[in-house]
Amino acid sequence: MRIATWNINGVKARIETLLGWLTAVRPEVVLLQETKSPDDGFPAAPFEDLGYNLALHGQKGFNGVAILSKLPLEDVSRGLPGDPSDDQCRFIEAEISVGRGAVRVASLYLPNGNPVGTDKFAYKLAWTERLEAWIGDRLRLEEALVLGGDYNIIPEPRDARYPENWAADALFQPEPRLQWRRLLNLGLTDAVRAAAPFADVYTFWDYQAGAWQKNNGIRIDHFLLSPQAADRMVAVSIDKGIRAADKPSDHVPVILEIEA
Repeated sequence: MRIATWNINGVKARIETLLGWLTAVRPEVVLLQETKSPDDGFPAAPFEDLGYNLALHGQKGFNGVAILSKLPLEDVSRGLPGDPSDDQCRFIEAEISVGRGAVRVASLYLPNGNPVGTDKFAYKLAWTERLEAWIGDRLRLEEALVLGGDYNIIPEPRDARYPENWAADALFQPEPRLQWRRLLNLGLTDAVRAAAPFADVYTFWDYQAGAWQKNNGIRIDHFLLSPQAADRMVAVSIDKGIRAADKPSDHVPVILEIEA
């Protein structure tokens, strides 16, 4: 079973690119971030025509996450627990039943956090603390758990072409990088690094200053896997070529294959 995660940067703006990619690649499950669409405005019909069931958690103009699945979605939950006042649509989870047992998937869009030292950075850190608590609870269930999304964290210097350019950015600050290590220390596997331990592995290229043409990229789109999911991992790939498409997202899909 192939599970893809992709920050689409506006589902309506990229719909033709997304539909073409789905038709060509045909992943069974797709985790989307930054859909930038309320649920009642999401263009569901073209995806349903391709055989996808949809679970949506969106808002107008920014944020928004979704799960597309060729298999039925069960036990869908929207919003990251821990702060009832948080109305930003950044988290959705669901269970998918397959032959080897259920897989719980989550599509998540961590806060960017810029500028550093503001309420936005504090929100980023608090949100990730809530994520850590939620993961800890889920791991006690000893189920196959796949957490895919735009984490807005550059984990290590090798995850940026020019790490020095990100020294003042919220994505590369010591605090979120420490939080990333805390997530791994819960027992999670960074699927991309497990498959590709070398440098020059990126998932995001800015629209500015010819970043794509110069391969000035960073790795911020990740799959984190529970031990039960990591045991079923077959392969991981990054579909870098789609960044050269017409009207591309600044992110590219990451594809995880697990035994179903």
